[in-house]
Amino acid sequence: MFNSYDVVMNDKANPLRVLPPAQRFQLMAGLSLMWTTIFCTALGAWSWYGSLIVVHVLMCLGIVLTGMTFRVASKSAPRTYRDYPLADGSARYDDAWGG
Repeated sequence: MFNSYDVVMNDKANPLRVLPPAQRFQLMAGLSLMWTTIFCTALGAWSWYGSLIVVHVLMCLGIVLTGMTFRVASKSAPRTYRDYPLADGSARYDDAWGG
């Protein structure tokens, strides 16, 4: 149970760990907003419609979106201009604008 929790909630253990901290925070905040909306809408739909279909559809959409976010993040490491060496082997400048 703790391992499952860490894989989703711990930003140092989930697939978003390859991203810089600011991007990791933005994605985790966005995912938390999405899940809050899903649970609030599901609770509202349960008391209003009394139907489990809405809850299941929202849960499935949330799981799919979270899985797609984690999959894309785990496959892509942050790349900057410093990660691509020049063909002549010269060093890159620290300043991207060359100033």
